[in-house]
Order: sequence, then structure tokens, then C-alpha cells
Amino acid sequence: MKPYAAILFDLDGTLADTAPDLSFALNEMLKARGLAAVPTKSVRAVASSGAGGLISKGMGIERGSKGFNKLRAEFLEIYEANLTRSSKLFPGIQELLTKIEQNNIPWGIVTNKAHQYTVPVLQGLGVFTRAKCVVSGDSTPHPKPHPAPLLEAAKQIGVAPKSCVFVGDDERDIQAAKAAEMDSIAALYGYLGIDNPPHSWGATALIDKPSEIIDILGI
Repeated sequence: MKPYAAILFDLDGTLADTAPDLSFALNEMLKARGLAAVPTKSVRAVASSGAGGLISKGMGIERGSKGFNKLRAEFLEIYEANLTRSSKLFPGIQELLTKIEQNNIPWGIVTNKAHQYTVPVLQGLGVFTRAKCVVSGDSTPHPKPHPAPLLEAAKQIGVAPKSCVFVGDDERDIQAAKAAEMDSIAALYGYLGIDNPPHSWGATALIDKPSEIIDILGI
């Protein structure tokens, strides 16, 4: 690894455990239909897939199917009303951010979550004003795994992409970092998705807990 001018984080499954609130929204829909609830543990695996992935998992309906968009809209309405019900920073993240700030390293957020949900979540977690940039899924024409959001984040902070490192818990995060020519860190404590195992993603480094980033940054 090398010295970095900035560090960027994915939100869901990397900086914060938002699965409980995503699970709540999904289970409210299931309850209204007299269907069995889905355990939060099961939701975590698809939490990084957004509303579409959660609807497919919980309702057994594929994207593009008749009625899918209506269900997605219902989910998002419930979720927006419960964004900060139970979401919290992962253990060790608060201490990590403090250490990063003490060493004058700018940090930011790059997420595929829409801006209207991202900002309230970060405000509820008490970190919105601390981030030097917040790039959401609709901030650029293309979300991750396209490099555009990461390149935009580097631009907003005012550093070269190659001098940044991106931390994420989904394969698309690592793909986006590679495309942006950034080093990457795979957060094994995160949601990790349901596709390829993280050791096959080609991340620059893998971590089991946030505190390991301190050693990577050399601070």
C-alpha cells in the first residue's frame, strides 16, 4: 500500500449497518400481505443490491415483472419514513473516522443510494457534516460499478484519483475502484452480496474490521 491523499467509503454495509431499517421496510410490506417476515440476516446478503434486490428477495418477483415498479415505490416510501430507525455505524468506524480526521486526511462517501435517502441517513448517524464529499447513486449519470462516482468524489475533494483508496463491501465497489484507477479495500465485515466471494474481487487489501484501515493508512 502507499500513502493516500484521501479515503472514500461506501455507505451501506461499509460505513454503516443499514440492513435493520431496510429489513423493517420489507417486512412491513410482507406483514401487510399476511406473509412471513424475512430475517434481517437474510436481508444483509442483498442489502447492497438496493430496493430492487430487496423486493426480489422478499416478494419473490423479478425486476421487470408486472407490478415490480409499484412494489419498489411502496418499499421506498416505507423506507424513507424509517431511514434512521435502527441504522448505526459499524463498530470501530467512529474511532477510525476520528483518527483519519486527526491526521488531516479528507474522507468522503460514495454510495449507490439515492441522494434523498443518503443525506438523512448520514445526518442521523452524525457524520454528514464531517464528510468532505457525498456522492450518491444519482449524483452522476452512472452509479457504481462505473467509475464516474469515484472520479466525481476525487474531483470534489481536490485530489488525483490515483491518490485515493476506496473501501467497499460489494464486488461493484472494487470494480468501480479499478476502473477509476484507485486502490481498494474490501470490507469483509460487510454485506458482501451473493455472487463471487470477496477474495476473488481483486481488491488491493481485505480487512476483517475497520481498525485495520489505520495500519493501511499508516496513521
